[in-house]
Amino acid sequence: MKLLKTLLGTTLVTLSLLTHGADKPQPIHFGDITWESGSFITEVLRLLVEKGYGYTTDTLPGSTVSLEAGLAKNDIQVIGEEWAGRSPAWVKAEAEGKVFGLGDTVKGATEGWWVPEFVIKGDPERNLPALAPDLKSVADLPRYTKLFQDPEAPGKGRFLNSPTGWTSEIVNSQKLKAYGLNDSFVNFRTGSGAALDAEVASSIRRGKPVLFYYWSPTPLLGRYKLVKLEEPPFDAEAWKTLSNANHPNPRGSRSMPARLAIGVSAPFHAQYPELVDLFGKVDLPIDLLNQTLARMSEKRLQPRAVAEDFLRDHPQVWSAWVPADVAAKVSGSL
Repeated sequence: MKLLKTLLGTTLVTLSLLTHGADKPQPIHFGDITWESGSFITEVLRLLVEKGYGYTTDTLPGSTVSLEAGLAKNDIQVIGEEWAGRSPAWVKAEAEGKVFGLGDTVKGATEGWWVPEFVIKGDPERNLPALAPDLKSVADLPRYTKLFQDPEAPGKGRFLNSPTGWTSEIVNSQKLKAYGLNDSFVNFRTGSGAALDAEVASSIRRGKPVLFYYWSPTPLLGRYKLVKLEEPPFDAEAWKTLSNANHPNPRGSRSMPARLAIGVSAPFHAQYPELVDLFGKVDLPIDLLNQTLARMSEKRLQPRAVAEDFLRDHPQVWSAWVPADVAAKVSGSL
C-alpha cells in the first residue's frame, strides 16, 4: 500500500508538472535584425510587450530572406522593421494571409545610391575639389569609372552593394544590369551592415570618392553630407524585374516607395489583438530616430539600453500607442 501511495503521488506530481509546463506560455519570437534601426525598433517593441503587457520575448537570428520565410511559417512571430511589399516572398505570403504588415512606423524612410556631397560640390574646409560637378544621375555613372575605381579591378569602378542576404542586394544587382553598368562596375558586397558602414565612413573621412547603396533611417545619413543619385521614376512593372534575381532583362526604376511596417505572422495576428493594436499605432519621428541611432553608433551602445533610454526620455512619442494603464506599467519599470 505504501508503495502504491508513493507511485500514485509521484505520478500526480509528474502530471502536475507536465500540465503546468504545457500551460506555460511560449515566448514571442522576434527576428534578430542586424542593422541599427531594425535592432533598436525591435528592442523598443520588446520592452513595451514585456513591461506593458507581461509577455516574455526572445530573438532568433537570420537574414532578411530567412526571417521572412520564418514569419510565414510562424517560426518567428514578429519582424520589427519590415520593408513591406518589397520581396516576392513577402508579397506571396501576404497574399496568402500568412503574414501581416502593421502600421507605418517610420514615415520618410528612403533608399538609393549615394555619393558623398564633396564628390559633386567639393569641400573648401578640407581642401577637396569638386571631382564630378556634373554627376546627378545613375545615367552619368559610365563616365566616372575612374573616379570610383575598384582597387582590385583596374579599369572598373566599384559599387558597394547592400549587405549579403538582403532583398536590396538582389535589387541592386539587377539595377546594375538595367543601367548598363554590369561590365564597368564591380558589384562589391561587404558582407554585413557593419562592414558597409566601415567602408563608407573610411572613404568619407579620407576624402575619397565612394559609390554605395544606403537607406534611411540610419546614423550614417545623419552624420555625413550625402547626395542620392537620380533614377528613373518608380515603375511597378519594372520593379518586378528588379526584385526577381532570375529575370534576364531587368528594367531600371527607382526603388519602391518605402513603407516600414511591423511584420507579424497570421497566428500572432489572431492570438494577440492587443499587440496588433499597439503595433498598428507605432510612429517613430525619423529625425529623432536618426539622432538616436547616431548616438547608439558613435558610443557603441547596446540597442536594449538605448531603447530603455528612449522610452524613459520620450514618453510623449510612445504613450499614445498604448492604453494609459499600460503606459504607466512601462514608465514604472524604467
